[in-house]
Amino acid sequence: MASVLAGAAAFVLVLATGAAAEPTRAEAQAVFARFKGMAGEWEGKSTRGWTDRVTFRAIAGGSVVVHNSFEAHPGEEMMTAYHMHGDRLLLTHYCMAKNQPRLVLSAVEEDGRRAVFTFLDATGIPTRDAGHMDKAVYEFTAEDRYTARWTWYQDGKESWLEEIEMRRVPARAAR
Repeated sequence: MASVLAGAAAFVLVLATGAAAEPTRAEAQAVFARFKGMAGEWEGKSTRGWTDRVTFRAIAGGSVVVHNSFEAHPGEEMMTAYHMHGDRLLLTHYCMAKNQPRLVLSAVEEDGRRAVFTFLDATGIPTRDAGHMDKAVYEFTAEDRYTARWTWYQDGKESWLEEIEMRRVPARAAR
């Protein structure tokens, strides 16, 4: 009886908090496959006004997808790497802030068209309150378009949100 009550209490807690179950292995693999399918060049514009041209490519026998960002910071480059770790999809962002936050796929929504990554841990920061990218939300709007929303976290709160609308560069126009 106690275990039934405990299970019911946990179910009520999930309903009350709106917490969703972690993505399944199949959902994580499907999102990873989507990133693999994004191989090539993309360009877009940020809500902060800058333009960017990025490249996605699979490396290490297809076990990692890297995403290089070239133009957000002139003369500098950032990289984001995506890979499976057991049943989970992880993202590591090598940032201009000289730290490396790791985010975990925490939700898959809208039939896989929306993937939410949230903070797991990081290197290069003494505490979580040090400034870092803390959340990334990808909305796959079409085979050739996606939107990425990046949330900065510092001093116990989200400080700003960067949104970048990207479109695939046709192969003949790739540089």
